[in-house]
Amino acid sequence: MPHSIDPAARRRIVVDTDPGVDDAWALLFLAARADVEIVAVGASHGNVPTDVSAANALRILDVAGLDEVPVASGPPGPLQQPLATAEFVHGLDGLGEAAGPPSPREPSSESAAEQLVRLARLNPGELTLLALAPLTNLALALRMEPGLPRLLKNVVWMGGRFRVPGNVTAWADANAGHDPEAAEEVVRAGFDLVMVPMDITAQAWADDDWFQEMAAADTPATRFATAISGTYRQVYTAAFGRGGCELHDPMAAAIMLDPTLATYTEKQVVVDLAGHGRGATLVDERPFTADFGGIHDGRPTVRIATTVDAKRAMEEVRQALLAARG
Repeated sequence: MPHSIDPAARRRIVVDTDPGVDDAWALLFLAARADVEIVAVGASHGNVPTDVSAANALRILDVAGLDEVPVASGPPGPLQQPLATAEFVHGLDGLGEAAGPPSPREPSSESAAEQLVRLARLNPGELTLLALAPLTNLALALRMEPGLPRLLKNVVWMGGRFRVPGNVTAWADANAGHDPEAAEEVVRAGFDLVMVPMDITAQAWADDDWFQEMAAADTPATRFATAISGTYRQVYTAAFGRGGCELHDPMAAAIMLDPTLATYTEKQVVVDLAGHGRGATLVDERPFTADFGGIHDGRPTVRIATTVDAKRAMEEVRQALLAARG
């Protein structure tokens, strides 16, 4: 870490994640930033089952030289619906069949929700939660500590979709669709919450040249990240007819660190819990006054990223990873 960075000025972050290839890139990006302290990681179901997520999070942190950062596991599935995962995108091991040997470390004995509540109580107003997964762990933490929205500095969630199709159904993205009940509990809870939806993160396109530059850097982080991305890139190349892939989670991490990368709107968000639109994140776009419009159940507005300087965001990810020494 450069000596010019005051440790007291570093952004302190808890990451909730389900690694997953793009989750791995996001963790490595954060680890490469001298102005970031990853305080802890919570592992969730999502791209892979929770136990695989936890094992992968430990591997990634070890590659990044952060083998002191604890990883705590969440429950094996969503609050109410059956477990769904996405190995067909991320590989059977979640890391493109290239995860490598397991970490010598084990997940913490406490749950991801318990870990988050404990850290928030110990560090009131200091921690940002970057949620890159279904919101099961955050919803369970909220049930344990109803004051959690006041204890966390803010929450940035890579989740939702508003003007683009979903990626698990026509209406739902993976992080809302894999646990709609959890997402609904969180969006109405009163967190200082920024949603970075698929509308935005789908613009985080890394082409073949981008990957070639990363591979040529030949650092532990870039070697690992490019090695695990083969299956993921093949899926996107087949779907879009051009070489490359979308790196959703690094885009959300970049916006968390530099909010000026995006513009925002404030809306009440509802997560559909029934019918063919289950898991959809919904807002009312009609003009209305406060007296006659909106949802009168006490839910606050949340900030939704609506536009992004994708080129600048991807450049921030690129520069951090190329500068990392692993």
